[in-house]
Amino acid sequence: MKQIKVTIKEQQLSLAIGSTVEDVLLATHLVESCQTAAYEDNPYVGALVNHELHSCSRALVADCTLEPIRLFSDMGKRMYRHSICYLLCAAVSMLYPQRRLVIGHSLGDGYYFSFDDDLTLNRTDIEAIETTMRSLVDQNHSIEEVTLPYQSALSYFEQNHFDQTAALLSTRNEPKVNLYRLQGYLDISYEPLLSETGLMKVWELKPYQDRGMLLRYPRSHNIKGLDPFVDNPLLFSIFKEYKAWGSILNIQSLGQLNQMGNQNTVESFIRLAEALQQKKIASIADQINLHSSVKAVLVAGPSSSGKTTFAHKLGLQLQVLGKKTIKISLDNYYLPPSQAPKDEFNKPDLEALEALDVPKFQEDLSRLFAGDPVQLPRFDFKSATRTYEKNPVQLDKRTILIIEGIHGMNPELTASLDKDLLFRVYISALTQLNLDDHNRISTTDNRIIRRMIRDNRTRGTNAETTLNMWPSVQRGEDRYIFPFQNNANVMINSALDYELGVLTTYAQPLLKMVKPAAGPAYETARRLLRFLEHVNPIPDTLVPYDSLLREFIGGSEFDVI
Repeated sequence: MKQIKVTIKEQQLSLAIGSTVEDVLLATHLVESCQTAAYEDNPYVGALVNHELHSCSRALVADCTLEPIRLFSDMGKRMYRHSICYLLCAAVSMLYPQRRLVIGHSLGDGYYFSFDDDLTLNRTDIEAIETTMRSLVDQNHSIEEVTLPYQSALSYFEQNHFDQTAALLSTRNEPKVNLYRLQGYLDISYEPLLSETGLMKVWELKPYQDRGMLLRYPRSHNIKGLDPFVDNPLLFSIFKEYKAWGSILNIQSLGQLNQMGNQNTVESFIRLAEALQQKKIASIADQINLHSSVKAVLVAGPSSSGKTTFAHKLGLQLQVLGKKTIKISLDNYYLPPSQAPKDEFNKPDLEALEALDVPKFQEDLSRLFAGDPVQLPRFDFKSATRTYEKNPVQLDKRTILIIEGIHGMNPELTASLDKDLLFRVYISALTQLNLDDHNRISTTDNRIIRRMIRDNRTRGTNAETTLNMWPSVQRGEDRYIFPFQNNANVMINSALDYELGVLTTYAQPLLKMVKPAAGPAYETARRLLRFLEHVNPIPDTLVPYDSLLREFIGGSEFDVI
C-alpha cells in the first residue's frame, strides 16, 4: 500500500495513503480516541495540514506537515460554532423533513434561525428539536467527510428541499462535492466540522421574537459555559428590515445571485439594491430633521463599514432638506502616539478613546454650538503632529455637523455636551445574504475583504499585512465599538447584496499572494479563497460612482481615499 510521510511535532510518520488526521493523532499518542474526548478537556479537534485547517476526519493523500488544533483555540471555537449549526440542521431534518430551516444572522452570542413557511415555530417545536440535538450529542455519533459525484449531490439537495444549496451547486461545475454525513443526513459545510457530536455539549436553543429561535454558543471569555442572555432588539430590527429588502430584491442566497449574473439581470438588481440603501439614508435624514434641536450627527461603526461615504451621502440628503453640513473626522483629534494609553503588549493603543484629545473635541463643539468661530484641527499621521485649518467654521441655524469616527457612540466622548443637540447613527456591514439555507456569509469576513482591497489600493498594503493586523482590529472593536452600539438613535446596514460579486475579482489575486510561510494569515487567506470560489464575478463597471462600495474599490465621486 502506498505510504505518505507526515511530520508532526518534530516526528516523522509513515502512514497509508488515505489515513485521517485522527489516525495521525492516534499514532503519536496525542489522543486515545476522538470517541472518548471530553469537551471540558480542550481536546484536539482538527489540524493545520500544510497550514490549511481540516477536521479530524479529513483523509490525507500526500506528504504533509500537521499542526494539531485544540477546541478552545480561535480555530477550534470557529469549528465548534459551525458544528452546532450543522447539528441543529440535522435534528430539524430528522424531525421535519418537509420544512425548510434557514439561518438568518448572528446576534450577540448566537445565530438566529427560522422556518421559511407560514407555520408557527412554537415552544413545543423548539423543545423537540433540542431533545433530538441532545440525544445526538449523548450518542456521540461520527460526523464524516464524504465525497459525492456532482449530479448525485445536486439530486440529493433537490429531493430534500435544500433549494438554496441546489441553487448554489447549479452555478458550479466541479466533478465532485465534499459533504458531511451524520447518520443519514448529508449537508455542505464550507468550513471544517468537529468529527464527533459528543463534543457539542455547551449550547442553548431558545425562542426569539415571534417566529424564530436562537442557537447560543459560549463566548471566548467563558468557553465552558454560557453567559446570561443579553438581548439586542435594535440590531435585530435592522436585520429584519434588510431581510424584507431581500424579499423586495427577490434574492436570499449566493446561489440566486450567481444565477442572476448568469441571466444578465444583475444590472437592474444593482440599481434596486442601491436605491433601497439610498432610501434608508434619506429616511435617516428625515428623522434628524424632525429633531429641530440637533446640531451634530455622530456616525460610528467598525472597520470597513463605510462610515466616510455614508457621511457624504447623509450630508447630501440633509442638504435636500435645506440644511448645510460641515464634516468632522475624529481622527483629526488624535494625540501623538507617545501620549496614547498602552495596550497589554505595552504598545500605543490607538483604538482607545483616550488616544483622542477628548477635552479639545468637547471644547470645540461647545464653542461651535454657542455660535463661535472655530479653527478645526488636522492631524498628520506621518509626522504625528497637529495643525489647524486656516479658515474657521461657524454654525448658523441651518448648519449640522456630521462627525465620523469609531468612538461616536461612546457617551464619554460627549459627556460635557447637551444630549439634545446630538443624534447618533451606527453603521455596519451586516450581510443578509446567505451562502445557502444553512451556511451564512460572515459579516466579519465581508469587512475583512473590504478592508484588504482598500488597504492595497490606498496604501499599497499586501493582504498578509491586513490579515495579520485584523485580530488587533477586532480586539479594539470588541472593547471600544460594539459595547456602545445600542446608544445609537438609528442603525444602518451598509452591506449591498451584490457586492461580493464585485469584490471577489479584487480579492482573489491578493489572497493568492499569501503563502504558507505567512502562518495564521495563510489559513485565513485559504479560508476566504475557499469561500470566494463560490462567488461569480460581477463587473465593477456596473457599480454607480456614488455607491458606498466605491469607498473600497475606488472611483468614488466623493473625496474618499
